[in-house]
Amino acid sequence: MDQPTAYILCSTPRSGTTLLCDLLSQTGVAGHPDSFFRQKSLKYWADLWGLGGCVDCQDAAFSARYLAAMRQAGQGETGMFGLRLMGPDLQFACDWLGRMHPGRPSEADRFAAAFGPLRYIYLSRSDKLAEAVSYIRAEQTGLWHGRPDGSTLEEIAPTVPQGYDPALITARMAELSDYDAAWPRWFEAQGIAPLRLSYEELAAAPQATLAQVLGHIGQDPALAANTAPGLRKLADETSADWIRRYRDAHPSA
Repeated sequence: MDQPTAYILCSTPRSGTTLLCDLLSQTGVAGHPDSFFRQKSLKYWADLWGLGGCVDCQDAAFSARYLAAMRQAGQGETGMFGLRLMGPDLQFACDWLGRMHPGRPSEADRFAAAFGPLRYIYLSRSDKLAEAVSYIRAEQTGLWHGRPDGSTLEEIAPTVPQGYDPALITARMAELSDYDAAWPRWFEAQGIAPLRLSYEELAAAPQATLAQVLGHIGQDPALAANTAPGLRKLADETSADWIRRYRDAHPSA
């Protein structure tokens, strides 16, 4: 198997990817992974990279510029490209790369054509109720990520009304479960054997989990010892109360 020059972190929202991406960036050898294929963020990235013009992933010239800038941003000065790819954006990314590399026989081949020899990491969260509550609380408060010192790392305007909403929790759980079920099917169809990790493992032992990832992507696992979590857990008593209330009404959740 070729020595990897890139990796893709595959996951769903609120599964710990921001924590893992930050740890990987801290190592200085694993690029700067981010959600470069997130459809809602294309203009943000294009503006940040100074691409100019209309954001049009159907346009071959724009796509070539965007992909080149993506590779540079995700690699930095480290020699290894990192990409975070969430379930909602998988098909979008596959379709885009299909237009860029139409002669390749599979979607995995197209990712490799774009980024070089790849390793895949699959990060999932087993407690779908907690994942859904975390997702909704972020949508309601606008606070998506915070630093250990209590400061804000990522905050946007709230996108859903405040308050406990069991129907919304049920819908989010179903949505997240569907994305989680889709990833293994895609891996199997593409002949990919990812490194499988859990949010629970990452939260309990971030450096040990990072060491596994570094070994998987061909880097020195010992570098994990030089990192420290750059995010704090946002779950609070409100989150715990919602989980209790939902489980009281849905014991199997």
